[in-house]
Amino acid sequence: MKKYLISLSILFGILFFGMVNPADSYAFLAENTPELIAQADASEGHIDGAVDPIDAEVHHYAPAWLVIPFVTLLLMIATGPLFYEHFWHHNYPKVAVGFSILVVLYYLFVLGNVHAPVHALAEYIQFIALLASLYVASGGILIEIDKKATPLANVSLLLIGAVVSNLIGTTGASMLLIRPFIRLNKGNIQAYHIVFFILMVSNVGGSLTPIGDPPLFLGFLKGVPFFWTIEHNWPAWAMALILLAIGFYFLDRKLGKANEDEYTEEITYTNKFTLIGAKNFGWLLIIICAVFLDPNVIEGVPAIVYDGQKFSYLREVIMLSVAFFSYKFADQRAIKGNEFNFEPIREVAFIFVGIFGTMMPALELVGNFAKSPEGAEMITVNTLYWGTGTLSAVLDNAPTYLNFLAAAMASEGANINSIAEVREFADNSMNDTDTTFQLAAIAIASVFFGAMTYIGNGPNFMVKSIAEQSGIKMPSFFGYLIRFTIPILLPILFLVWLAFFAFV
Repeated sequence: MKKYLISLSILFGILFFGMVNPADSYAFLAENTPELIAQADASEGHIDGAVDPIDAEVHHYAPAWLVIPFVTLLLMIATGPLFYEHFWHHNYPKVAVGFSILVVLYYLFVLGNVHAPVHALAEYIQFIALLASLYVASGGILIEIDKKATPLANVSLLLIGAVVSNLIGTTGASMLLIRPFIRLNKGNIQAYHIVFFILMVSNVGGSLTPIGDPPLFLGFLKGVPFFWTIEHNWPAWAMALILLAIGFYFLDRKLGKANEDEYTEEITYTNKFTLIGAKNFGWLLIIICAVFLDPNVIEGVPAIVYDGQKFSYLREVIMLSVAFFSYKFADQRAIKGNEFNFEPIREVAFIFVGIFGTMMPALELVGNFAKSPEGAEMITVNTLYWGTGTLSAVLDNAPTYLNFLAAAMASEGANINSIAEVREFADNSMNDTDTTFQLAAIAIASVFFGAMTYIGNGPNFMVKSIAEQSGIKMPSFFGYLIRFTIPILLPILFLVWLAFFAFV
């Protein structure tokens, strides 16, 4: 574990040095890369096509072959637990960090591009600080429900979780309710229970507020008004949840009852609800309040200024501090009752270091095409919905959201780094194009399609890990796709598209 943390520290140190002192970082790169010096001499001191940290408008983009580490990492995430489980379980941190460092170093030392890795680092820190704090704070809350697990009780808990996810995030709601959901179905828990939990609580449910899901949170930081999401997303949210709830209810009636017949022991239920560790709700409240401490929204909030943008660090310091203190002072009965440990968030942290580090070239290729004249002509509500959705399933949905929002705005001559222009885009006051539907398509697709795979959204991996630690045999990466999301979720996503975007 120590050597993994050292590798991460080196990676973050390189990027932080480039962020806080870009001029010196650029000089360091030039002094240590003869090829870049030769190019600099040939172009009177500027590296041809490279990023000048002082001039953010100049970029040297990655070659197409640099997506190979990203594709390889995805394939290993998909096949590792299935075909070489022992190797993968013991070495996935090395693999993820190694691929990430490989791509980052290519950006820094070959392309001279400090800009892209620094932004990826900032987005990763925002992502993991929010997920880790919600995970740890929720782990100190024990909910016991002594009630018979009927299909109606199960679907009610899933729908409650879907609503709660908008208040404490999909990560918070998932960590708060996955263990009570498993205990409620003790003796009869099956993989489909966990899969529908991932679909409804860990993803689709959190579509109504920026707190709900990481992509919406990043959109809020860029300037999308806080209440925009609930105003425009609720019809698709309600439709998808109702369809998923109906599907789960009938599936649970059939499969749950069939499995229940194997258990003949008579159990007496008290129908009591027990809550231990309620003080941790206070820690969750602090995290939620910290979400709003953004220097781009509130003047005076401390920030690191780089490339003309303000990057928050106070918010992340507060969130990580909450993670530490909420665990230190948690009710030990709740910790033990939840069988709480750090393995799920550790797995997410390392896997997504690899994803955030290696997906830069893939996002860059997609973004560059979308911003080109040919790509701009293809920017429609339909292509935004399916494009954002498809990539949200195989990339992390948070940066995918930002990339497609940037592309959609660029096609309208707007800049995603301008809060005023983002608000105009959201309010449909920019030009004659119906940009509100474009943003809605991006928002809905990034959240909904994030449930298509285990890597589409951070909580998916954590819920899967907790379920497996509880002895539940979860489907593999491909099994999750083939058995559940393609036959169940994809038709619902198609109906959502038909109902709200196909004929705009």
